[in-house]
Parts: sequence; C-alpha cells; structure tokens
Amino acid sequence: MEMERRRDFKGENNANANAMPSEDVTVDWRGRPSNAVSHGGMRAAAFVLGLQAFEIMAIAAVGNNLITYLINEMHFSLSKSANIVTNFVGTVFLLALVGGFLSDSYLGSFWTMLIFGFVELSGFILLSVQAHVPQLKPPQCNMLESDGNECVEAKGLKALIFFVALYLVALGSGCVKPNMIAHGADQFSPQSPSQSKTLSTYFNAAYLAFSIGELIALTLLVWIQTHSGMDVGFGVSAAVMALGLISLVAGIFYYRNKPPQGPIFTPILQVFVAALLKRKQVCPSNPHMLHGSQTSNDKVGLSSHSANLIPTQKFRFLNKACIKNQDEAAKESPWRLCTPNQVEQVKILVSVVPIFACTIVFNTILAQLQTFSVQQGSLMNTQLTKSFHIPPASLQSIPYIMLIIIVPLYDTFFVPFARKFTGHTSGISPLKRIGFGLFLSAFSMVAAAIMEKKRRDSAVNLNQTISIFWITPQFLIFGLSEMFTAVGLIEFFYKQSIKGMQAFLTAMTYCSYSFGFYLSSLLVSMVNKITSSSSNGGWLHDNNLNKDRLDLFYWLLAALSFLNFLNYLFWSKWFDEHPSVSQKPQHNDNPHHGEDYHIYNFNSSKNNVDDYVP
Repeated sequence: MEMERRRDFKGENNANANAMPSEDVTVDWRGRPSNAVSHGGMRAAAFVLGLQAFEIMAIAAVGNNLITYLINEMHFSLSKSANIVTNFVGTVFLLALVGGFLSDSYLGSFWTMLIFGFVELSGFILLSVQAHVPQLKPPQCNMLESDGNECVEAKGLKALIFFVALYLVALGSGCVKPNMIAHGADQFSPQSPSQSKTLSTYFNAAYLAFSIGELIALTLLVWIQTHSGMDVGFGVSAAVMALGLISLVAGIFYYRNKPPQGPIFTPILQVFVAALLKRKQVCPSNPHMLHGSQTSNDKVGLSSHSANLIPTQKFRFLNKACIKNQDEAAKESPWRLCTPNQVEQVKILVSVVPIFACTIVFNTILAQLQTFSVQQGSLMNTQLTKSFHIPPASLQSIPYIMLIIIVPLYDTFFVPFARKFTGHTSGISPLKRIGFGLFLSAFSMVAAAIMEKKRRDSAVNLNQTISIFWITPQFLIFGLSEMFTAVGLIEFFYKQSIKGMQAFLTAMTYCSYSFGFYLSSLLVSMVNKITSSSSNGGWLHDNNLNKDRLDLFYWLLAALSFLNFLNYLFWSKWFDEHPSVSQKPQHNDNPHHGEDYHIYNFNSSKNNVDDYVP
C-alpha cells in the first residue's frame, strides 16, 4: 500500500499515522513537507523561546507570590496556604503529561500550545476579576495581628471561583510547558551534525529564556502586585501571556511541525500484553532467532540509528513478546507478537524511570524556596534604601540574576572546552550534569537551615530583625543546582525520545516537578504529625515562623537530598552499564557517534506485524 507522505498539520489524517516513515519527516503550517532553507533552525526556535519567556513570566508572578495572597487576602493558614501553592504547582507539572499525550497523539505541538495557551489566559483574567471584586473575597483582616483567630477564611462561592481560576491556569500552563521545549527542539534535525550542536545550544537558550522570564516576574511583576494590588498583578500576567501567544503565532510560517502519530500508548501496552501471554515460553539463546531480528532489510521503519536492532538482555522478560508462533501459517495479532524495535522502545521508557525518580526530592527542595523561604523573607528586614523595600517574593530573583550571566558563559566557553576532551556535543553528558546539580541541592538546604537558625534566634532571643540578604546563599546555590539538573534532565529525556513521543517524554521531566511538590505537601503534614505533642503542635504547625522549627525541617531535607544523590549515583551507573539498545557499530559519519542519542519509531508497531516477517 502506498504510504501517504503529506499530512494535514492539524491532525485530521491521523488514520494514516502508521504509514509514516521513520525519517525525520516534518511539515509546514499548510501540511506540506518542510525544507531546511525556509523552515526550522534557531530562527524558528526563537519564536518559541519568546512564548517560553512570556509564559513563565506570567505564571511565576502568580505562583511565587501566591502564598502571600492566600494568607493576606483569602485568610488561609500558613500550612494550608503552603499546601495550596505546592498542590497548584504540582498539578501544573502533572498535567504536562496530558499536554504531551494530546500533542503526540492528536493535535501536534503548535495547536496544543495555542489552544491551551488561551485556557491559561482565561484563568489569569478570572483571577484578576476575583481579586478586584470585594464581594468575591472574605472581609479584610490582618492575619498576623489577630493570629488569624478573627479572620474569616474564604469559603463557598468565593473559594470556588478562586480555585476554578487557579486550576484553569494550571491546566493551560501544564499542557503548554512540555510542548514549548519539544516544539523548539523539533526545529533542529538530529541527522545533521551542525544542528546537533545547535540543539545543545537551544536547550541552554531555553533555560536562559526561562531565567529572564522568572527574573522579570520576580522583580517588576511582583513589585506591581505589592504596590498596585494583586488584581492589577493578575491582569498584567494576563497581558504578558497574550504577548506570548502573539510570539507563538508570529513564527507559524517558519516552523518545522511534526505531525501527530495517533494513540501513543497502544504499542506500549501491546508489548506488556504479548510478553504476559507468552510468559511460559522460553526465549531462544540466540536473540537473532526472535521475530524481526533475522532481516538485514528491516521493513519496520527503523531510523538509520536503529537499523539492525536486536533485543538486548535488559528486561529480558519483555523479549518474549517477540517469540513467534511455531505454526508458520498462523498470523498473530500485534497484541501477541511484537517487533524487537517495539520491545526496545518500551525498555527505554522503563529504563529512564529511576533517573526520573531521583529528581523528585530535588523538586521538593524547590517547593520550599517558593513557600517557606518567602515567609522567611517577610519576617526579615527588607529595607534596601530609605524608600525602597524588597518584596519577599522577589528573593527568588537572586539566582536568576546570576544565571542570566552564567548560562551564556557556560554555553559559549565551557561547552566547547569540555567538548574537546569528552567528544560530547553538550560538553558533558546529561547524566553527569544532572548528578552535579543533585549534589549541589543538598548544600542549598544546609545553607537554609543555618540561616533560619540565625534568623529565629535573633528574633526570639535578641528581638532583632536581620537583613533579608542573609537568605541569599540558599537561593544562589539552588539556582546553580537547577541550571545543571533541569537542563540536563530535559536534554536527557529528549535525546532518549522515541519518534512520535518527544512531547510526552519531555512532559515526564515536568512530572518530576509535580511529584516533588506533592511530596513537599506530604512531608509537611507528616512532620507536623510526627513532631506534635500535647504542648507543641509540631515543627510547622504555627502560622508564625518564630514559633515553628523550620530550621529542623530544612536539615531533614538536606539529609534526604544527600541520600537521594547517592541513590542517583547507583542508577546512573546502572543506566550506563546496561544500555537499552544493542546495535552494530555505527559509522563515524554518524553525527551522534559516541553519544546517548537514540531515536526509534513507535508507530511502526501499529501495522500488522506479519507484514514484516522475513
């Protein structure tokens, strides 16, 4: 059957996705095959970077100052407000999986970003309305002066409108985030050696755009919220998000668009079902005897990097999905017989889970910097000059000021220097980059614990308020840690990506943020319960940090972070020593020779497997 090479950009022709060849086929905005001269490259990626900077600017201004709004305007307690913030941020990143799935399966990255960008914009607008109308908020009350006993907490319709608006933002942002990274990276062809190097630059540029957006959000936008009110602040976030959507649409004529491939989970389930149904069968000692491994002209549609693929011994149980029925005349369903290519794809997904899990504690630490550390700053001397006070939420801008300088220097000088010794286009491998970031994160909590002990002792014993600049080290150390971990994780997952699943694999990196923030909420509740007594409500029970023991909580996180780093060392070594793919030696002209860059076509499994029996 003749393969259809042209596909509608919006995905109406998904029925033909299984005919898609495995080469790096992309289309323009009209669905016509793209060309290297007019489409893609850093020019096209720049429009996506614009969206990324504006989107993070809009949501960071809301999320990073949200705890102040919840306490002062909605009158929630400190611990409840902290949990609302972490649950909100966690939901944003968890919904990234939905955005990745919809993009890869049905909509494509561009349309997913455009549709859910407007959902996010509507959430910002509703938040602004809720914050502006007095009838939609509880009566004004000072939570600190009254200890919160006389303040009425937002309930009923007031709380409902707030949470609807907040989670419209969460839904929109969650679905947009993974597609920004994936769509930007899709503008570079992995088959081109020059564009492979540019791809590494793009990942660093994406983090630079993120840092710029965060910095503006945490300074200018937070200042507007503090001095003009949260209603104006939310309105500015809506305007900034609108600018991001304009940036996205402005690049429509330059994008290389990867068409959606149809349901992406079916091939995964087929492997597990086939392996389970054949669990009692014995794999042949020679892996070349398995179905689909004997041919030198694989019709499955493998990329040039995965031709001659044979099943590896890693997760050997899954190889049973390739055992062909002895009756040559019988045709087996794709749910009973899979190709080695299909099985190895599933092994890749399983293999990256431990690496993903090791970043959860890292993001639990990030949650503290967006909640308790902001409250720390509110109890410190925020005066910079006689007339200017630093908003506590702007403390998080400290690392981004540093990163705006460091990231370009890292990409301009360190990467080319390291590349001479490692031969890796990124300078150092993503796994090493992640490891170094995880190691640094433990010291961020050590600095936070030492500083909090000093702040609390000064306030309680000496009745003194120390300068807000004492909180700087914990933000600086974590900012540097995040530069290594976050970028390394995104690059690692994208380069492990299976063709047709780039957005979903990228979404998994954001899912780590989600689990980290949920773990933070769980830890706060567990610590309060375990440390509570008849005379004491727990380390984090009171609304006043001068009565809480936040320093002990930070020491606990420092210990967890160090143990997590040791756990990561084990799994990263295991990943390097047990590659998921067994291939014949690659040619030296392979642009990714010696790298951890694997691309496999998941959608070939949707065809009848008997069409590929040699």
